[in-house]
Order: sequence, then structure tokens, then C-alpha cells
Amino acid sequence: MNPTKNDLPASLRTTVTQLLNERLADLIDLHLQTKQAHWNVKGPNFIALHKLFDEVADEVEEHVDDVAERITALGGTAEGTVGAVAKRTQLPAYPVTISAGRDHVEAFSTALATVAKAVRAAIDKSAELGDADTADLFTGISRDIDKKLWFVEAHLQGEK
Repeated sequence: MNPTKNDLPASLRTTVTQLLNERLADLIDLHLQTKQAHWNVKGPNFIALHKLFDEVADEVEEHVDDVAERITALGGTAEGTVGAVAKRTQLPAYPVTISAGRDHVEAFSTALATVAKAVRAAIDKSAELGDADTADLFTGISRDIDKKLWFVEAHLQGEK
């Protein structure tokens, strides 16, 4: 841990930065999966999905930055390298051979739901540890990811 005048105990900061780095990996992977979908989507809903995926990517990137900055504010080191992300991410591998809009919506909604579940667990864990600020950060991310999941999943609904 790096020196800081943050008054949270060092042991708490160490535990919380580990939790934050786990979710950082998921969010970085989610950002990359979003760009994969954005770049490769095809089909009759191309423009709507292309724009949606790009919008989601921008917002996920903001969450990545917020989580990384929280880690460093606590005196930790944000571990955002490809190797660290590959080792830690809980997301399923994104299929790189798909192109149809519906296939991207299916794959990407699974990624969003996976991150949402992990972030909700992180809310509970950080609150249990006594770090209300980190719990609040995760709460905002959770609310936003759930909204993005709704936007994406709407493309799977109402077709019957």
C-alpha cells in the first residue's frame, strides 16, 4: 500500500483494494466486450445497436476510471493490465466470430448481467467491511449497469 492520510485502517484498505481490483478487471473486460460488439455488429438493427454499444462503452469506461481512482485514493495500485484483467475477470469469453445483432445482444447482455451480479455482491462486501464510500461507488455502478442491461435486453423482447 502507498502512504496516505486516509483514516481507514490499512488492513481494511488492503482488503477493499483487492475487491476493487477484482471488479476493475470485470469492468475493463466489459468495456472491451462492448467495443467488440460495437465494431462487429451487423444486421437490420445495425445503427441502433452500433450507437447503443458505443454509448455503453463510454459509460463503462467512466466506471473503470472511477474504480481505478478509488483504488489509488485508498493507497492501492490499480491493476489494469491485460494480464491482470485476464487473470481476474469473471466474464465469459466474448464470441469473436458472431456478427448478427441478436447474437451480440445475447452475448453482451450475458456480460452485463455477470458484472451486475458481481457488483451487487461487492456492494454488500464493502458495506460489511465498513467502507461506505466504496459501497456507494458500487451502488452507482450497479444502478447504471442494470439500466444498460435493460436497454440491451429490450432488443430481445417484444418480437412475438
